[in-house]
Amino acid sequence: MNLHRLLLARAADPVRVAVIGAGKFGSMFLHQAPRTPGLRIHGIADLSVARARVALARIGWDAALIEMTTITEDAAALIADPQVEVVVEATGDPAAGLRHARHAIAHGKHVVMVNVEADVLAGPVLAREAAAAGVVYSMAYGDQPALVAEMVDTIRAAGFSVVAAGKGTKYLPRYHASTPDTVWDFYGLTAEQAREGGMNPRMFNSFLDGTKSGIEMAAIANAIGLAPPEDGLAFPPCGTAQLPNVLRPHNEGGILPRKGVVEVISSLTREGAEIPDNLRWGVYVVFEGETDYARRCFAEYGVATDTTGRYAALWRPYHFIGLELGVSVASAALRREPTGCSTDWAADCVAVAKRPLRAGEVLDGEGGATVWGKCIPATRSRALGAVPIGLAHGVALARDVAEGAMVTEADLAPRGGGIADILALRAALAPA
Repeated sequence: MNLHRLLLARAADPVRVAVIGAGKFGSMFLHQAPRTPGLRIHGIADLSVARARVALARIGWDAALIEMTTITEDAAALIADPQVEVVVEATGDPAAGLRHARHAIAHGKHVVMVNVEADVLAGPVLAREAAAAGVVYSMAYGDQPALVAEMVDTIRAAGFSVVAAGKGTKYLPRYHASTPDTVWDFYGLTAEQAREGGMNPRMFNSFLDGTKSGIEMAAIANAIGLAPPEDGLAFPPCGTAQLPNVLRPHNEGGILPRKGVVEVISSLTREGAEIPDNLRWGVYVVFEGETDYARRCFAEYGVATDTTGRYAALWRPYHFIGLELGVSVASAALRREPTGCSTDWAADCVAVAKRPLRAGEVLDGEGGATVWGKCIPATRSRALGAVPIGLAHGVALARDVAEGAMVTEADLAPRGGGIADILALRAALAPA
């Protein structure tokens, strides 16, 4: 509990940060950073300088602050700037994220990876490269994987075994078929209302169709040693009161195939009714009281448990997204410790056909109309040659793929050389 003290000690010589990508998450951090003693935004890289300036004005930066900050379209040059200590990668583009992270590590900069899509593709390799370079590679606080990793670490540090961990979301099985053209109906919005709110249909579709959940659970599994379900997330309907009853082993009345897994719970019943104490915006961990004494303490101090008193739950009902990202930046720069970090390739998020796909069709990736992302064990993904959702964009099919089937490398037409570096990183994940 020393980050604020360490930041205050750096007030006269702030930690200098480069932000790559001034979208929603990046903008939220950029709003808070000037209000955080010990942090300074040295520069911002975005595909459009004009768009970045508009974003800064919208979040409350005054003209003087904008003018004293480097704003550029040249991310590589900004990352290489010797004054930069920490690089925040917030583009959302997996290929760009991997490229920026490796460039930062090569230049001795700590990396805070908001780009979960990139992390799931090759995070453990980036973590190894960062360690060899003496810098930190970190998940982003404010995003759910880092928050779950923190909760799990707390529970394990207290001597408890983790049974399940994950997050909540709004889910129904039919959402897997959602497309950017249909997504607003599920949110109860018109396309015009969404445009007025500056809402990106692909991004919101990724939240809805299960892809973002699959990506985030894969990231958590890779960081904290929990297993993904063999055939994807079950999304059980569950409120906070039922967490330890639902997320316990199936032979003890729950739905889990085993202890030690990631799972996402739905804020809706399967009939579409909202669960009153739902965890749509939050994260949770279910853990086990393995002794009579521990279970007695649970009861004495009001810990939320299942009907047997053996399984308990802890949750956080919401998160602050980019508004709390400074925790990761400070931890990397001042404690040289990540707020969660991929260590093993335990899980993958692979592309699944939303409808019957025909040879010659071009996949449109995360949040699109052709595929959604399913979290499965990396061993299964590797054995099937499954295509990760982060690489299922802009590539044509060589043959038909049935609705609900995983897309494999054998289903794809030959690809260009643009992803050679990513494929090499992916190959480095696999055991020798």
